[in-house]
Amino acid sequence: MNSLLILGGARSGKSRYGQARIESLAGPLTYIATAQAFDAEMADRIAQHQADRGPRWRTVEAPLDLPEAIAAAQHGAVLVDCLTLWMSNLILAEWDYDAAGEALCAAVADCRVPIALIANEVGLGIVPDNALARRFRDAAGWLNQRLAKTVDEVVFVAAGLPLFLKSGA
Repeated sequence: MNSLLILGGARSGKSRYGQARIESLAGPLTYIATAQAFDAEMADRIAQHQADRGPRWRTVEAPLDLPEAIAAAQHGAVLVDCLTLWMSNLILAEWDYDAAGEALCAAVADCRVPIALIANEVGLGIVPDNALARRFRDAAGWLNQRLAKTVDEVVFVAAGLPLFLKSGA
């Protein structure tokens, strides 16, 4: 595995699948987290994710500077969780998310270690009722499409089961 994009809905099993794929590789592991704990419930979720990972894992927090965090990963393998939260962070911080998405694709293409990226597939539901939500859905969908072209493998996870959309390099 060189580069892998894992898509799925909320609680689909995509993070568990990605963690298992990365843990099957030898060497040190880097977890790049994009989540921010703005409330107690999210802090609990983050703590649970950390508890689920073993001592092989090193955590890097990158709520905005994700391409830089990927570029800094030089050893072992990398799991990025999740791109959907990253996009939300970019939009709320009023960053140029198109440019950031291009930088992310370049960082993934240049990554010298195996990398798996987790993202929600947000386009399967109804059309959002407000402009911000539609902008977010469109930006997340655009990013997923760009990354799907960039990576070697794409897997969609539903009910904990992987559906292989693109395989091999």
